[in-house]
Amino acid sequence: MKTIKILAATLLLGATAAVPAQAQIRFGVKAGANFNKLHLSDVKDNFTSDNGAGFTGGVMVEGVIPIIGLGLDASLMYTRMNSSVDVPVIPDGTTSGVVANGTSSKAKNFFQIPINVKYKFSLPVVSSFLSPYLFTGPDFAFKLGGKDDVFETKTFQCAWNVGVGIELINHLQIQGSYGFGMNNVFEHVVGDAATTTSDFKTRNNYWTVTAAWLF
Repeated sequence: MKTIKILAATLLLGATAAVPAQAQIRFGVKAGANFNKLHLSDVKDNFTSDNGAGFTGGVMVEGVIPIIGLGLDASLMYTRMNSSVDVPVIPDGTTSGVVANGTSSKAKNFFQIPINVKYKFSLPVVSSFLSPYLFTGPDFAFKLGGKDDVFETKTFQCAWNVGVGIELINHLQIQGSYGFGMNNVFEHVVGDAATTTSDFKTRNNYWTVTAAWLF
């Protein structure tokens, strides 16, 4: 836990330091919902996954260069993701010797740190109260404890976000993004299972919708 806090602070400080001196820096709070699905490849025995809904909330910092509209933002979020994997029943009536109901479902909690390059559009007439923007960047997530029932997930996950948003009255930001999972999130199978780590190449992809208030 101490290592995670140090790394989180380092990433946030690094993102803030990268903002040019002439940028307008603001802080805010952010909350929203996520919808994720595990994408499995090279998997034996027809394992499948289902969508899960969760939530996220935390703080953010934004630095944007006036007139140009280009800048960075970074957030430190507490995030819960829910997903399930359907485990096939093998001929002897068990599910790979791990669970009895054929489904592995477990909510997982993370410290999530998205860092984005952001571009705000300055629209004639309405720019004082309405500004659309685009953003993209890496998203780092660190699992917070908890035991897995079938598949042990890795402590660290990484994704790449792309998204679009709108800023209203110079304070309220509403945005949606899609995160493309970049690393294999399964570490190994829990219990005496017939499946091994090498059988799974799994990415965690997710939609996130948030609202933020900047001061």
